Amino acid sequence: QVQLVESGGGLVPAGGSLRLSCAASGRTFSSYVMGWFRQAPRNEREFIAAISRGGDSTLYADSVKGRFTISRDNAKDTVYLQMNSLKPEDTAVYYCTARANYGVSSLATAYNYWGQGTRVTVSS
Repeated sequence: QVQLVESGGGLVPAGGSLRLSCAASGRTFSSYVMGWFRQAPRNEREFIAAISRGGDSTLYADSVKGRFTISRDNAKDTVYLQMNSLKPEDTAVYYCTARANYGVSSLATAYNYWGQGTRVTVSS
């Protein structure tokens, strides 16, 4: 089992940047595929990005491709989401998630563990 704690959310003007972090504890971090999802009010949870165990493979939603970058530091048991050129429609609670099985996925049901989320608000 792994515990996930997100940080780095906040209020930022449109066009600005934020970096989210997710610290993991518990079982070996490097054995998990990691992902980020988000959920805006009245919306379903939406896939943002995922990264393979070794960090050599990534997957992004079309809505964030070219603006967001997922990365991980297995020595620090942490995954990051660098968010640039933020838009008001990026406003949501962002969740870190871990997948025990091999391979990146955009399906929420493919992930086994979830953090509590960190709120990102982008003002227009």
